[in-house]
Amino acid sequence: MGRLFGTDGVRGVANADLTAELALGLSVAAAHVLAEAGTFQGHRPTAVVGRDPRASGEFLEAAVVAGLASAGVDVLRVGVLPTPAVAYLTGVLGADIGVMLSASHNAMPDNGVKFFARGGHKLADELEDRIETVYEQHRTGEPWARPTGAGVGRVSDYAEGFDRYVAHLIAVLPNRLDGLKVVLDEAHGAAARVSPEAFARAGAEVVTIGAEPDGLNINDGCGSTHLGLLRAAVVEHGADLGIAHDGDADRCLAVDAAGEEIDGDQILAVLALAMREAGQLRKDTVVGTVMSNLGFKMAMEREGITLVQTGVGDRYVLESMKAEGFALGGEQSGHVIVLDHATTGDGTLTGLMLAARVAATGRTLADLAGVMQRLPQVLINVPDVDKSRVNTSSELATAVAEAERELGATGRVLLRQSGTEPLVRVMVEAADIEQARAVAGRLADVVKSVLG
Repeated sequence: MGRLFGTDGVRGVANADLTAELALGLSVAAAHVLAEAGTFQGHRPTAVVGRDPRASGEFLEAAVVAGLASAGVDVLRVGVLPTPAVAYLTGVLGADIGVMLSASHNAMPDNGVKFFARGGHKLADELEDRIETVYEQHRTGEPWARPTGAGVGRVSDYAEGFDRYVAHLIAVLPNRLDGLKVVLDEAHGAAARVSPEAFARAGAEVVTIGAEPDGLNINDGCGSTHLGLLRAAVVEHGADLGIAHDGDADRCLAVDAAGEEIDGDQILAVLALAMREAGQLRKDTVVGTVMSNLGFKMAMEREGITLVQTGVGDRYVLESMKAEGFALGGEQSGHVIVLDHATTGDGTLTGLMLAARVAATGRTLADLAGVMQRLPQVLINVPDVDKSRVNTSSELATAVAEAERELGATGRVLLRQSGTEPLVRVMVEAADIEQARAVAGRLADVVKSVLG
């Protein structure tokens, strides 16, 4: 069996790759593994279970709840809420397990299962590996101890989750947003209620788009992966800025008053300076990934802020932050972690803090984001290839070395396998966009030829 867990849980086409049987089995295995790890510490365990609005989330939620309860875990269903809300509630309620059903920015037919440990933190790789092993043992017939009678888990709905999470967001905001007009694109996803409520309570005038989820329209032409509607809405309404989330709202991208995109690197740059000014940027360091734009690194160096880079995936950013005591980190894609207030990327919190900086300084978002200049960056996704060989092919290594010689000191190349989809990502940065496109195109052709 290939590894089920990617960089962000288990994902696949719902009812094909990710079936009810798999979701149930993984939940049982997770309960057993966390019990073995001493997480429950002799008490009756509790789990928080939430989901995004995908239609498939309804039956997958039922499967996860059944699996956990059959393993003796009491379940609190919080319904449709963002991933960071589930993580927050797992921590604040003292739950032993958190489960989020979402495929994030993926199209509607996909879904996923993410597990959180006590405190609302994502599971370490070794725990995920152990869950896979136990799942496979159970699937192939190895018996497991099933509780009976009063030993089975009980299931209840936790209706207070929405208000408790929104109150948390408002409580940690450094200042109010009075006087700002903000357009919010909710991607017809998990934050369709939460984000507009939080921004309105913080004092902003709110215009919403993509806030009518029907189970089928999540991420459909809207949200953080499709910024066209948000750009147009910000200009049309004369807004100060726009905020876009993905399906589970652990990401945030922004648009300035002119409709220009502000990506995750630029958001990190703005927040890094704000937090340093407030004395909150511990060790004057921000954590990014190998995908961070070279312009971001140059800007942080110029401002006297250290950039630590990790592998791609907010879990690796978080691991570095926790290990070294850093306060801020994130990805170009818009996963931003403010560790004092969240245990995972939180798109609503990020958007609120970005808007708060605009309100506090009286400067435009474009002016604030101008602290860094993005070098042209081209990203090509190459599907239908053997992504496991991307780091072992000598032909690819030769092609990359040639490209790096051509780009010199003003550019770079990165080839990596996706952790959530069956493809290889080719990224090229250069001082000139046409050169970046040409080099990226040639490398993508080599990847198709060698790994196809």
